Amino acid sequence: MWDPHQYALFGTHRGRPFADLLARVDAPAPALVVDLGCGDGPLTLGLAQRWPDARVVGIDSSPQMLAAARSHDTDGRVEWTEASAEDWDPTGLGAPIDVLVTNATLQWVPTHRALVPRWVDALAPGGWFAMQVPDNYDAPSHRLMREVAARHARAADLLPALERSAGVVDPGTYLGDLAALGLDADVWRTTYLHVLDPAGAQRSPVLEWVTGTGLRPVLGMLTDEAERAAYLDDYVAELDRAYPRRPWGVVLEFSRIFAVGRRTGPEVERP
Repeated sequence: MWDPHQYALFGTHRGRPFADLLARVDAPAPALVVDLGCGDGPLTLGLAQRWPDARVVGIDSSPQMLAAARSHDTDGRVEWTEASAEDWDPTGLGAPIDVLVTNATLQWVPTHRALVPRWVDALAPGGWFAMQVPDNYDAPSHRLMREVAARHARAADLLPALERSAGVVDPGTYLGDLAALGLDADVWRTTYLHVLDPAGAQRSPVLEWVTGTGLRPVLGMLTDEAERAAYLDDYVAELDRAYPRRPWGVVLEFSRIFAVGRRTGPEVERP
């Protein structure tokens, strides 16, 4: 289960890649905008503000996240839909998509490269596809998750759950995928240095960060308090060594991959 409150603790940091991704989408007046993996909604509502005349659809597999999204959307501006990326059928929208955004979602979908052609087929002529995925599978935060899991009593259960993000590939592969689909593609990698908890209020700010995302499979399995405490005590000790506190805070180095493609061909005027 996703926890919207935990996820939102670092909303400013998490929102920056979304803004960097959308900065490369040059769609002046799209009629239909889709956010696949919309989460708790504030970023999707930003799409509605950017394109006030567009129909905006937010899709997520988590009922908890969608409930939070609906609570933020006091004007009912967005159509919120519960569906997984694997099961979502874009033809159900009844119209071609002008902008399809999927931000920090596809790392949870190991088969996402096989799904992209279906989504690109749903684009209008001149439509845009924009994706962003974390590229941190080998970062200390995630490598240490797996190392601690490997020496935990429930290693056989934990390790397979932590392998899901292995579906993320290198930027060149994503560029080839989009180009092969006929898109005019722009792909890049950015490494952010997030300064966490400068006030020193949190015991382990990196733990707080991953608790809202990558650590969810572990926490979902370790419902026994003793098992969970054994894991977290070991993990936090490792994080302290990997991410020491500086006078200005704890620095989390976070790499992400961005891929934006525009479907070439004449644009179609709509009534």
